[in-house]
Amino acid sequence: MSSRTEVVYGLHTVRSLLQRHPERVLRVSLQQGRSDSRAAQIEQLAHAAGRPVERVDAGRLIARLGDVAHQGVAAEVLPLVPWREQELLAALTHARDPLLLALDGVQDPHNLGACLRTADACGVLALIVPRDRAAPLNATARKVATGAAETTPVAVVTNLARTLGLLKDAGLWIVGADAQGPQSAAAVDLTGARVLVMGAEGSGLRSLTRRHCDWLVRLPSLGAVDSLNVSVAAGMLLYEALRQREPPVSR
Repeated sequence: MSSRTEVVYGLHTVRSLLQRHPERVLRVSLQQGRSDSRAAQIEQLAHAAGRPVERVDAGRLIARLGDVAHQGVAAEVLPLVPWREQELLAALTHARDPLLLALDGVQDPHNLGACLRTADACGVLALIVPRDRAAPLNATARKVATGAAETTPVAVVTNLARTLGLLKDAGLWIVGADAQGPQSAAAVDLTGARVLVMGAEGSGLRSLTRRHCDWLVRLPSLGAVDSLNVSVAAGMLLYEALRQREPPVSR
């Protein structure tokens, strides 16, 4: 396998790639003995796109992927090119009241994948991560994202604080999640052009990131646990933004 390619796995991830970006798929591997409808759909999509399909035994998949929940399917693909700062800023010119999600110091690819999945469901324009000390968009993150990594752009930036400053100059307001925030998320207007910023579990937002926030908001919590998993907290904050943005239901 070329160093310029990577392997992704899982039924949802591979199917999403074949449906949305078949040009990026080089070949598909299906575990021998899988003849169910979902495997058949992936095989049909691959053949329709002119992509080769190989049948391999379970041992070969494990040797290639490691001990992961591959669901009997993998694909060698051309990597998704992440956005840079200029692509992110350019996308704002075509978006009305854009909603962005930024992760500050989140290093677990499972959390990155879960955040991507919720971001896709909530109409987020892009997810922003710093280049260093951040979870990579690897096969694990893509598997957890169940296809959202192929629909929601990830912008990898050199300096998150600088990028937040540029987004503020572009007219976006920055909302940071903080367990001790002075306002509840529901009390802050999340309906306009907004960037929601989540910090790492335990350490939270870095001080320089906090200084760029226009609001620091807390999420409701009635339990004894001090903090929420970052992907859970991101989902709660994103759905609060979505709730505020939905038109009122007429009776």
